[in-house]
Amino acid sequence: MGHLDKIDLSASLTREKSEKKIERLQLRLLHLRLVCGGLLGSGEFGPPLCVVFEGWDASGKGGAIKRLVGRIDPRHVSVAEFGVPSEEEKRHHFLWRFGESLPGWGEMSVFDRSWYGRVLVERVEELVKPDEWHRAYGEINAFEHGLVDEGMTLVKFWLQISDEEQKRRFEDRRDDPLRRWKLTDEDWRNRSKRAAYVAAVEDMIDKTDKAYAPWELVAAESKQYARVAVLKTVIARMEAGMRRWGMQVPPSAGSDYDR
Repeated sequence: MGHLDKIDLSASLTREKSEKKIERLQLRLLHLRLVCGGLLGSGEFGPPLCVVFEGWDASGKGGAIKRLVGRIDPRHVSVAEFGVPSEEEKRHHFLWRFGESLPGWGEMSVFDRSWYGRVLVERVEELVKPDEWHRAYGEINAFEHGLVDEGMTLVKFWLQISDEEQKRRFEDRRDDPLRRWKLTDEDWRNRSKRAAYVAAVEDMIDKTDKAYAPWELVAAESKQYARVAVLKTVIARMEAGMRRWGMQVPPSAGSDYDR
């Protein structure tokens, strides 16, 4: 049984319950973000926070990111999306293009896709040679270890949905004129390679799930459940990162935000 098989895709929340939880969690995240940004409390900067999203097409990454940053002032968070590298980016080491978007002390960045494209789409679609993506695991581990040693809290999400649920979401997008733009022929073609992508994801988790930068595997069959899980995880990891660097974590205001 692989890592993905162990994810309980039956986990779910109703929209009403999820919206109430999301509201409380967003307020807690906002509080922590203001403290780490030096805008509340002692004024010192908290550790950099980088949240990386990977997952199947239509797994809900965009919706999860929207809820994650929903209450944060746009000046206090950066969201970066990474697709096919440009010709200029291809002239450099594959990690080069991500450097400018990484957060510094007191900052937060969210990555929609990331350097893991090297061992996922670039591997499966044979856009790089086998020795390049084999070598990339060690390069990624060293890269992430260095970031964490310098203070970063690195949160890596894989959003998991079943093949059947992905097909249903694709069809919903196809039939909705306001969302049809989100679906491409490439998306449909990639579905035929799901087995190869599963193998790539399993290898990725095996080789890059480290204590300093663990993978957070999220059941995303229920979008409502996934959005809450993402917020809860980021808050917990953010608080742990603050404690790691001797920064006082403020108590949550009022009643428990995770009821």
